[in-house]
Amino acid sequence: MKPLTIFYVLVFYVIAQLFWWATLLIELEPIRRGMVIGEGFVFISLMSFGAYKLHKAINREKKMNAQQKNFLLSVTHELKSPLASIKLYLQTIQKRDLDQETQKNFIGKSLLDIERLDDLVENMLLASKIENNSYSFPKEQLNLSELIEKIVARLQIHVCNKEALITQIEPNIFITGDKFAMASVVTNLIENAVKYSPECVPIHVSLERKSNGKVCFKVADLGMGIPDAEKPKIFDKFYRVGSENTRKTKGTGLGLFIVKQVLENHQALIKVKNNKPSGTVFEVSFG
Repeated sequence: MKPLTIFYVLVFYVIAQLFWWATLLIELEPIRRGMVIGEGFVFISLMSFGAYKLHKAINREKKMNAQQKNFLLSVTHELKSPLASIKLYLQTIQKRDLDQETQKNFIGKSLLDIERLDDLVENMLLASKIENNSYSFPKEQLNLSELIEKIVARLQIHVCNKEALITQIEPNIFITGDKFAMASVVTNLIENAVKYSPECVPIHVSLERKSNGKVCFKVADLGMGIPDAEKPKIFDKFYRVGSENTRKTKGTGLGLFIVKQVLENHQALIKVKNNKPSGTVFEVSFG
C-alpha cells in the first residue's frame, strides 16, 4: 500500500474516532453539546487543512522528482551526442591517412562539439551557484553590443551553412552588468530560438537604445511558438513541455531559468510575445 494511501486511511480513522467519542460524550453530558461540536469542528478543520497542504507538498515533490529524472535523461543525451561525435572524428584521424585539409575540418568540428559541452557545463554550474546563492554577480561597465556580436559570430556556424542569424545591433551600447552571466543570457536565448525553429529559418537578433534611454535586446524566431498556458512556466527550473522520451528538441530545462534569474539580478525585465506569422519573441529591457 502506498504511503499516501496509508496517510489518508489514518486521517479517516482519526476523524471517525473523533465522531464516535464526541457522540458518546454528548450522550453522557448533553449540556456540553455546543462545546464538543465547536472543538470538533476546529479539530477537523485544522486536520483537513494540514492534509490538504501535505497532499500539495507531496505532489510538488513528485513533480520535481519527475522533472529531475527528465533532466538527467536530457543531460545524458546532451553529453553523449557531442562526445560520440568527437570520438568518431578523432578515431577517423587516427586510423586513416587523411589529407591536411580534411584533418583541419574534422578538428574544427570536434572543437564545435567541445564548445557545446562547455556551454552545457557552464549552464549547470551557473544554475547551481544561483540556486545556492553562492554567485556574487560581479558587475562592470560592459559593452553589450560587442558581447552580442561575438556570441552571434560563434553560434552562426552551429545554426546553418548559410547566414541564419540576422542581426541589427546598435554599436557601443554599454550597461552595468556581469559579463559572464550576460553572455549566458544571450547564448541561452539565441540557442533556445535555434532549438525551436526549423533548420535554416532566419532568427532575428537586435539591440537598440530607445528614446526613453532604455536598452532593448530582442531575439525573434519563426518556430513553433509557445502556447499562452505554458508562458508563465517556461522560466521554472527543469521545466520543459512533454517528456524527454517524446520530445524532439534538445535541452536541459536550465537555460531560461538562468536567463530569468540573471536578469532579475540586473533589474532587467523580460517579456515573451507571439511572433507573426509564427514563433516567439523574447524582449529584454534594461534600465
